[in-house]
Amino acid sequence: MTTLRVGVGSGNPVKRRAVELALGAAADDDLPSDPTGVAVESVPVDSGVSEQPTGHAETIAGAENRVAAVLDAEPRGGAGAPDDGATYDLGVGVEGGVAGFDGADGRYLIMWAAVTDGDRVGRAAGPSLALPADVAARIDDGEELGPVMDDLLDTDGIAERGGAAGALTNGRVDRAEALAAGVSGALGPFVTDLY
Repeated sequence: MTTLRVGVGSGNPVKRRAVELALGAAADDDLPSDPTGVAVESVPVDSGVSEQPTGHAETIAGAENRVAAVLDAEPRGGAGAPDDGATYDLGVGVEGGVAGFDGADGRYLIMWAAVTDGDRVGRAAGPSLALPADVAARIDDGEELGPVMDDLLDTDGIAERGGAAGALTNGRVDRAEALAAGVSGALGPFVTDLY
């Protein structure tokens, strides 16, 4: 048996943690190739979309661009992974954005994930949270959500910690866990025969 090598298309430690959580929740016997272990590596890649994706289509495109770029990247042998130059078994792309929903007023923080083995692609969304009107207005004026939240909370680097999801729910929604829900959904085609 071998180690399942997973590349996450981001240098953000929260996104890597989300993938670790999603894969940790999977039963070992339902993962592709029945691995003896899983090695998750951050692979900083360009999303190919704006710094603040707006709308579902752009956010999904960002996740898909990241996952495609991961499979083109050279593995660097992350923690627990051998540095033998082999390609990743799975690539994961996670993208956060801001969008509206038909039938609901306002703007929402959204999360999309894509997973691929090079042949199949799984996609899923994580939770969506309503943005306060003043935050949404600043996003509409061209600002990025992370810096807006940093400004409002007098913090720095919120996107690499609890994120807007944590701030908007007073910690009740953990950003890594929220992103992991999307990744878990995107793993569907790889962990069940229903697809």
